[in-house]
Amino acid sequence: MHIYIDADASPVKNIVIEEGVKRGLPVTLVTSISHYSTAEYPPGVQTVYVDTGAEAADYRIMQLVKKEDLLITQDYGLASLCLAKGCLVLHHTGFRYTVENIDQLLQSRYLSAMVRKSGKRTKGPKPFTNEDRDKFRESLKTVLDSEE
Repeated sequence: MHIYIDADASPVKNIVIEEGVKRGLPVTLVTSISHYSTAEYPPGVQTVYVDTGAEAADYRIMQLVKKEDLLITQDYGLASLCLAKGCLVLHHTGFRYTVENIDQLLQSRYLSAMVRKSGKRTKGPKPFTNEDRDKFRESLKTVLDSEE
């Protein structure tokens, strides 16, 4: 298993790196060149930089992931595509995307976009808390431990 992170806005990069390295799993952060960093990561962790285009990271992730890899993303569309490739996919809140729930999530995203397009406002995401981090870590450990 290889772990990929849709890393531009991911608040859980360090947790994923820590848990992945602990298990000897390779971790790849895919991020826009506009988020370039000189941060040094442990062996087994690499960063792939892509152009600043809207879907550049998604396209690169789709080229990289293989069946049974794990992807961390908050992008429902990317999650859907990776599920179709046989990947495991987690949201940074610890929610696991599945073939059973992805259609409902995509429909909800579409309806929210239509509401915004009509000029109305929708709520944004809640602030990410320490409880969210803990929940994500537990979900990640559960997924990683079940795949070993």
